[in-house]
Amino acid sequence: MKLVCKKSDLITGINIVMKAVSSKTTMSILECILIDATEGEIKFTANDMELGIETKVEGEIIEAGSIAIDAKIFSEIVRKLPDNDVVIEVNDETKANITCENSKFNILVKSADDFSYLPEIEKKDKITLSQFALKELIRQTIFTVNDADKNKILTGELFEVMGNRLKVVALDKFRIAIRNMELKEDYGNFKVLVPGKSLNEISKILNGGVDDEVNIYFTSNHILFEFDETKVVSRLIECSNYFDTDKMISNDYKTKITINKKEMANCIDRATLLIKEGDKKPVFLTIKDTEMELSINTFIGSMDESIPIVREGSDMMISFNPKFLIDILRVLDSEEVNIYFTNPKAPCFIRDDENSYIYVVLPVVQ
Repeated sequence: MKLVCKKSDLITGINIVMKAVSSKTTMSILECILIDATEGEIKFTANDMELGIETKVEGEIIEAGSIAIDAKIFSEIVRKLPDNDVVIEVNDETKANITCENSKFNILVKSADDFSYLPEIEKKDKITLSQFALKELIRQTIFTVNDADKNKILTGELFEVMGNRLKVVALDKFRIAIRNMELKEDYGNFKVLVPGKSLNEISKILNGGVDDEVNIYFTSNHILFEFDETKVVSRLIECSNYFDTDKMISNDYKTKITINKKEMANCIDRATLLIKEGDKKPVFLTIKDTEMELSINTFIGSMDESIPIVREGSDMMISFNPKFLIDILRVLDSEEVNIYFTNPKAPCFIRDDENSYIYVVLPVVQ
């Protein structure tokens, strides 16, 4: 095998597939990138058996072939090379020569036959979104996912397709994040639970273009994302016992406030200055007339601040973990937000009039 590629193109390809290189494994082949130039184009692939990524790389194929090369070593070598054409040449299946200007590396490689290729995905159940829409869906829900939770269901996000509607749900033990959006056509009905780790990595690869599409294919065991020159395949989490979040959401409320999102976020941010790491002191929201007073009292000191609101219903005093509120406020794009309260021991709901987003947060009960 012999290839000639620009350094910048190699780095682009490496950056994409590195997100699927295993960092904790006893199988050295999972620490490799597959370089495949057997079908008239150059493709880089990495696969940690949970997440697999394949992307095309610009370059010239002088001699076809394929190898598996240690991802970390390959990445570090390419980054340190001069900004010029890079020649990758393999004369046997054990060593590769990487040359750029006067620099030449000779490193051990593995046979491509040992590499775990991406699974073939049946392209049956499918939806199409803009890259911008998918990136936003992930950004506005991923913060509730806990990759380390022992309950596997809480480590993923539910993608539920209902005709021409897509519903994305993520939750932990204290809050729920839901995003709803209309699709361009009727795609039928199906749902899958996608690992949050996979969505996090996909979000980093997406360019976020409004006019750039991503095709998403669903099977019983895998989900496939195709966009630009890249394919991302992820294993799915069993979702037959997923929570019925519709039953957790109520339209009843005793108090509704409309508040400036930025003012509220900044106020909570200031309050957290008095919280030491590991301290679980809540912020208190006192809603009365046309103001909401936010206060906190910790071992360091106390703080209170009033914010103007538009209120419907009765007065209310309720407390929350400040992080849970600020996480939500930071991902919303609207200037103002509506917050609904039932009583001091019940969750609050943050949602817009169109129900394009719904966030549920449990209070801290004193």
